[in-house]
Amino acid sequence: MKTNRSAEDYLECILLLSQQSEFVHRVEVARKIGVSQPAVQKAVKALTESGFIECDGLHLFLTAAGRDYAERVYARHCIIRDFLKMHGVNALDADSDACEMEHCISEATYQMMKKYVKG
Repeated sequence: MKTNRSAEDYLECILLLSQQSEFVHRVEVARKIGVSQPAVQKAVKALTESGFIECDGLHLFLTAAGRDYAERVYARHCIIRDFLKMHGVNALDADSDACEMEHCISEATYQMMKKYVKG
């Protein structure tokens, strides 16, 4: 994995898939993110070494640290998406843009958006 962004995308993906099913498979992650299975394998290795996920050979599981990190990333995504929707951006574009913005906006900008969304 090249960047923190990549790690965050994988963790967020595994979190969302784990909310839909008890077991998360590499092929599902590859399909959802739109990458090859070798790319997922490389990411799994890095995330395992970082202590964010565990793998039983077949299934991927978030560790407590991985779940915490993934939930923070996803919460950030949701706030940004909701902020954009509140300002007239259609749902599809708001979700897509939030995927990009969640990795690059400052903490101050995020807190402003959060305050605005939460009222």
